Amino acid sequence: MLIKQLDLVDFIKHYEAFLSRPKALFLEGDCKNHLRYIQALESILFTPPQAVKPLETQLQLLKKFGYLKLDEIFEFIKIIRYFMYLKTLKCEGILREWFDNILIPESLLECVKAFENNGVIKQGVYLEFDGLCQKILELKKEISSQMHQILFQNKLAPYLVDRQIHLINNEECLLLKAGFHYVLKGQIIHRSNTGFFYVLPQSIIGLKDRLNHLNNQKEEELFKICKEISSLFTKHFLFLKFINKEFDRFDSYQARLMFAKDRGLEFLSPKGNAGNIQICEFKHPALKDPKPINLDFKGNVLILTGVNAGGKTMFLKSVLSVVFLAKYLLPMPINALKSNVDVFKFIHLILEDPQNSKNDISTFGGRMLEFSQMLHQKGGIIGIDEIELGTDSDEAASLFKVLLEYLMEKENKIIITTHHKRLAALMAGNPKVQLLAALFDEEKEMPTFSFLEGTIGKSYAFETALRYGIPKILINEAKKVYGEDKEKLNVLIEHSSHLEMKLQREIEEVQQKQKDLEYKRLRLKEKEEEMQKAYKKRMNALEMLYYQAINEAKKAVKSQNSQEIHRQMNNANKIFYQIKKDYEEKSLEKIKEFKIKDRVKYGCSKGIIISIQRQMAVVQLDDGIKLKVPLNELKHSSGNILDTPKVKVDVKMPQNANVSLDLHGMRVEEALEKLDEFISNSLIAGLDEVLIYHGIGTGRLSSVVRDFLKQHPKVVEFLDAPPKLGGFGAKIVRL
Repeated sequence: MLIKQLDLVDFIKHYEAFLSRPKALFLEGDCKNHLRYIQALESILFTPPQAVKPLETQLQLLKKFGYLKLDEIFEFIKIIRYFMYLKTLKCEGILREWFDNILIPESLLECVKAFENNGVIKQGVYLEFDGLCQKILELKKEISSQMHQILFQNKLAPYLVDRQIHLINNEECLLLKAGFHYVLKGQIIHRSNTGFFYVLPQSIIGLKDRLNHLNNQKEEELFKICKEISSLFTKHFLFLKFINKEFDRFDSYQARLMFAKDRGLEFLSPKGNAGNIQICEFKHPALKDPKPINLDFKGNVLILTGVNAGGKTMFLKSVLSVVFLAKYLLPMPINALKSNVDVFKFIHLILEDPQNSKNDISTFGGRMLEFSQMLHQKGGIIGIDEIELGTDSDEAASLFKVLLEYLMEKENKIIITTHHKRLAALMAGNPKVQLLAALFDEEKEMPTFSFLEGTIGKSYAFETALRYGIPKILINEAKKVYGEDKEKLNVLIEHSSHLEMKLQREIEEVQQKQKDLEYKRLRLKEKEEEMQKAYKKRMNALEMLYYQAINEAKKAVKSQNSQEIHRQMNNANKIFYQIKKDYEEKSLEKIKEFKIKDRVKYGCSKGIIISIQRQMAVVQLDDGIKLKVPLNELKHSSGNILDTPKVKVDVKMPQNANVSLDLHGMRVEEALEKLDEFISNSLIAGLDEVLIYHGIGTGRLSSVVRDFLKQHPKVVEFLDAPPKLGGFGAKIVRL
């Protein structure tokens, strides 16, 4: 139902054509983990699996009765044989680990050898069965030989209608005229519309009986073989169940990959990002040459307004299609690198008019029924087309405002299309509501199929009606009935919503400025505390020096020798004056070092000196605050304007510089990183011409390489390589 509503039926059918057998779209487990396997699968060459029938019923029959038919057995053989093939592929990482962990029992490997590729049992495995097949073959040849001998007998010629062997009721016979019994004994098995007889010769009847007997024996022997293999399968029932599930998993991976390569699509894995939806360059697959849509949906409600037939409904379907395809990890036409969607528990789309004669319900009643079913659901995404459908617009605006706010509280994300300016105006003041308006080209009188964010759009009902064939005289009459007052009212509604949104933005700006001021206040408080700590630290150091000098003086006093007293006093004075001299010299050095416009560091902050007065300086910090601080508490900082330090750059030559780079099998991000590094190394090594292999494939990697080379400032020119060096799958680059 949802696939049909989103216009994805043909798109999904195209994907399912790459599956070896039908299966559900959903992949159990983490989408990111599944995507890792798909990306790893992209780097190896492999043959997709052939068509295989669903085997859930056969597994139940095997478990219940312990017997499968030969064609059912061969379906399991095909799966086992394919995994034997996958285990021979050259691959590494998670794929190698996955394939190696699938251990096929030896008895099943021997069983696989008993079958030809077309499902026939090989000769030499079951000798008795082979003997019966040989006897049947020889007997058929004998029947054919005798039939031809009878056909060309001279005595039978007058009674032959033609010289062909006919197949009637699965029996080979001759078409003869009346009176044939005079020359040939046989059994009439049918009569033609022209009165002739289809006759089975008597000599052939005996051979046919022998053939039927041999066929019965063959069927009995085949039953024994199937029972023997079924018994083996029963012993390994859990393995068969496991490998059947793993085959579906691999089939889902390869089908998605082949589908993406066939149509040039990209994978977008859903991520937990607080309900945000970012869409870049998505093109709905149901449209021919559509305009790509872009959306950054961070709120809870997105209201689409504007011109009729301007693409609102398709925009709604496109957003939900991205969420749907990402949920089931199906590739889509999108720029996946710049897109992002959250994981939603459910997707619900209210699109069609629910009213019909069978359910005896009105349009509005049907809409309310669908809303009532969603009110208790959480964490989903809901799309509603023409939300005002089926009731009075003023009453509906109030009702739907309350319903939408309730659904928002349930952590749902909602996208609606509407022509209700009243509803849009009521919701516009909510910071969790985003507005998007479909635009109209008034000169060309055509919708542009583009959208403008943050505004309420006009419906342009009169212009749309004129475009679809309504006579202009009727349009003018309708405008008179509509009246200028109504038009002015709509303008006022739009203007008030714009003013409300502008006020909301100004409030947000003021709140941001308050946060910035609070941040600066806290920074100043931190700086004040740091200065107090530095002051206390300096005071403690001076006190220690003071007590050191006092102790020296006390030692001198305690000495009885006058010469010793004078010597100790001199030592104390020397310590004091030396400390004072060192401090003054350091202060003078620091003062001499600083000049106006020098970039300095004060505590944890940086700034520029704008004036110097004696031993004080006025510093303007990077955050705009001016401080008057002592020069001896400043330190030089990097980025000095007047005296820029010289920087020595030491570039080492690359040790292994190659003239070519192979990007085959790499993803776009990895390829660009390798290409950038390769060109840098080539320039350092002095190379003026290099070769880059990117392959042909879907053309995605080739396009990215070409765009990168066009923008690189050191690339002089580039061109396709000659055929012997890779042709269109490689580029010669001149540096």
